[in-house]
Amino acid sequence: MSPYPADTVQAQAVVPSLADLTTLRVGGPAASYVEAEEEAAMIEAVTAADDAGVPLLVVGGGSNLLVADEGFGGVVVRDVRTGITVESDDSCGGAVVTAPAGQNWDELVARAVDEGWVGIESLSGIPGTVGAAPVQNIGAYGQELSGVVSLVRTWDRGERRVRTFSVGELGFGYRTSLLKRSMHGEGREGIKGEGDPRAPWYPSPRYVVLSVQFQFRLGTLSAPVGYGELARRLGVEVGQRAPMKDVRETVLGLRGGKGMLLDSPGFDGEPDHDRWNSGSFFTNPVIPVEHLEHLPEDAPRYPVRSATPETTTGPSLGAIDPTLVKTSAAWLIEHAGFAKGFGLAGEHSPARLSTKHTLAMTNRGGARTEDVIALARAVRDGVRDRFGVTLVPETVLIGVSL
Repeated sequence: MSPYPADTVQAQAVVPSLADLTTLRVGGPAASYVEAEEEAAMIEAVTAADDAGVPLLVVGGGSNLLVADEGFGGVVVRDVRTGITVESDDSCGGAVVTAPAGQNWDELVARAVDEGWVGIESLSGIPGTVGAAPVQNIGAYGQELSGVVSLVRTWDRGERRVRTFSVGELGFGYRTSLLKRSMHGEGREGIKGEGDPRAPWYPSPRYVVLSVQFQFRLGTLSAPVGYGELARRLGVEVGQRAPMKDVRETVLGLRGGKGMLLDSPGFDGEPDHDRWNSGSFFTNPVIPVEHLEHLPEDAPRYPVRSATPETTTGPSLGAIDPTLVKTSAAWLIEHAGFAKGFGLAGEHSPARLSTKHTLAMTNRGGARTEDVIALARAVRDGVRDRFGVTLVPETVLIGVSL
């Protein structure tokens, strides 16, 4: 039965399971399911769920979700709007581009590379939608979304109005933003419940993304390459630039080699279960420099940069924060004794670490959510016991916890 009142939004007659809507392919049914093909329908569906007092889960590509085997006892709303609108494109102002929340992310990246819109080429191959991108401040290979976002247009569930945030208001950080923090009633500075008596809004943000506007520089060369492995593959130094098409091709190759690309639509061969994952399950730990003595000398150390470029007069990386250092969650996992392909019951485990990359929890074809959680919990505890570092999930957990 739909939790909506009879005189409001009509839910879909066929309700898919969350296994059908997520890239891990696990999770039980939703109580109700709505697909929004227009912005007005999206707002109406969200408002109807809030009015009915039922939980709301807004889903894009489902590439960063792990939902309980029991399912989701509320309304799942999926934004299926697509389209890329070029507001302006000239040598003086660059390109101003807008896309709705439901737009496939990698299609936007491919278009950007073809058109010479600089700044997201290293984010090639990331699954999901435009709407999820600013919530997580997605990033990869030394590049983050925050460097090109201009405006994010949202539906404010608290004030029941459309609200637009500029990049300076979004509080971007490493895999976080004001949007993400609003799930738990945290403001821009992370103060829980400040001015938000209806919090928490979990598992969806208070501010539901409707569309994102980007400001791109124009060119054929990438933004400065900020990741050593990518720079080596491209034959450049960190901080130098390379042809955007080469960057995209190289990033897709790197991601594919780690099982971090999804199977293509219409894939009819043997499934690559390394690709049945939710991306990086844990974030890379960011550690105060005074605590570095607790890490082995050979543990990777990466600079922590500001979420936005250091300068606005030309292509630039973010400013380095001298008080923080980032290390590799994948390295910690492997050196805590969890090798690629590890499973709690050996090679026949229904959930195992990817055989290509230890940071991905994978469904080997018959896993349930409880299997994935048990594996993730064992990995988290093992790393904490070995190194004193508690890994934090990047994957959003719904109805389950570590």
